Amino acid sequence: MSVETIEELGPSDLGTLDFWEKVYTEELDNFKNHGDVGEIWFGNRASLSIVKWISTKLNLDMENDRIIDIGCGNGMMLVELAKKGFKLLTGIDYSQKAIDLANEVLKENNVTCSNLQVCDILNTDNHGLLTNYFKVAHDKGTYDAISLHPDQPADKRGKYIDNVYNILQSNGYLILTSCNWTKDELLVHFKNKYDFIHELPVESFQFGGKRGNNITQLCNIFGTLRHHWHMQTPRLLLIVSKEQDRKYTLYYYSVCTPEIKISTTENNFSTNSIKEFETY
Repeated sequence: MSVETIEELGPSDLGTLDFWEKVYTEELDNFKNHGDVGEIWFGNRASLSIVKWISTKLNLDMENDRIIDIGCGNGMMLVELAKKGFKLLTGIDYSQKAIDLANEVLKENNVTCSNLQVCDILNTDNHGLLTNYFKVAHDKGTYDAISLHPDQPADKRGKYIDNVYNILQSNGYLILTSCNWTKDELLVHFKNKYDFIHELPVESFQFGGKRGNNITQLCNIFGTLRHHWHMQTPRLLLIVSKEQDRKYTLYYYSVCTPEIKISTTENNFSTNSIKEFETY
């Protein structure tokens, strides 16, 4: 499989800023009126599983290691990271309304250790982020949204990969959640800088309160998933960089069979039972 043979997802409103400005305008109003933080992409359980991995498996210094949430949306990932004790948190989103909502959500949850800013990670010349600065970059849905952009999505994915690479420290981690790309497709996207090292399964995919085959029907309405993602379980991948001994970790929600297998890993990543990641 090569980049040229991978079929594009096709354009969708989910790949445009106007769509997300409208979404977060409504969610900001709902939060102010009803205290509802809005949609948690891929479900709260998936977020908690990622947060648990970050806090227990990456040997991070909670006081000094910097974490950035790329496409932070309502800010709930930052809230969960703050609850675990991380002090240097940054959230970026290219939607001003998303940042407005995240500010309200963090304030409501008494999170004071986060820096929020409007930022387009695709803006190579002026995204405003320092190079070699972050230990961890987290993305839950932004890479997918970029892939749905109506204008040259492949070029935009390339800019994303390069720009995230540049803001990470040596031995930094990229943690990415996707529901649009298969494992093999994603490995091709990242092959010039990343090597596969590990898969970490999670319980099951959930979006909008739906599970199993219902998720396919719901997401086809929004144009975010293709038909072959039917009754399949997401999982996580870890990828390690080839260049300059800079290690990156790519967590990836992909499809797999109902029978989940966990294999041993290299580079001191330990094998963990499914039960461990189902308990919080």
